[in-house]
Amino acid sequence: MSETLNKKQHKHAGIIFVVLAALFIAALITCNLVANKFVEVDLGFKTFIVSAGVIPYPLTFLITDILSEIYGRRNTGLVVLSGFFASLLVLLILYLGHIFPAIDGSPVSNEYFDTVFQNSWRVIASSMIAYLVAQFVDVRIFHLIKQKTKGKHLWLRNNFSTMFSQLVDTVLVIAVIFWGLKSFDEMLPLIGDGWLFKVLFAAADTIIIYPLVLWIRAHFKLQRGEEIALW
Repeated sequence: MSETLNKKQHKHAGIIFVVLAALFIAALITCNLVANKFVEVDLGFKTFIVSAGVIPYPLTFLITDILSEIYGRRNTGLVVLSGFFASLLVLLILYLGHIFPAIDGSPVSNEYFDTVFQNSWRVIASSMIAYLVAQFVDVRIFHLIKQKTKGKHLWLRNNFSTMFSQLVDTVLVIAVIFWGLKSFDEMLPLIGDGWLFKVLFAAADTIIIYPLVLWIRAHFKLQRGEEIALW
């Protein structure tokens, strides 16, 4: 752990941490709110049928990998837990929005609100279960590979931890959302498309994580494998 940062560097490290945490929570909440809509995404070689919530979700794993690499497992765990409590708050607000009736002339009627959000409790509940399991699996595997490789091969821990944890996440989300509504044979293509879509973006984010991590390391003069101790 780096204990050599001066006061100004420590402040900058804290700002970067807060910005990454905010982006993580924003992406997570957006995933939950739009997850009810299933869409077709044509990437040329294949048309994927995925939840709209899958589109911003790879960003959450990219951010936790950056946080894990620079700030360590403990600080990343705090961000993961923060996202969990933020999701609980959203669930409470949606519930309150449901129980209070719309007034006459409201741009959004009770029917429209319930049509959009009536399944949100199930979506968010499934997302929270999958989210907690997958994110902690991601962080755990990331740090295990980091220890085994002595801080080398960022591409390996970034891709392997993300791809495995996203498989866990996809299986849990689809299973909880459609349990009792669809058969296993109907859920399997959704799991396959959702996971493969995430894997492609996980592989693509390698070209993003390397320059970001190298820039942060150079900015704070961190050695390979060295992490910033915020407190």
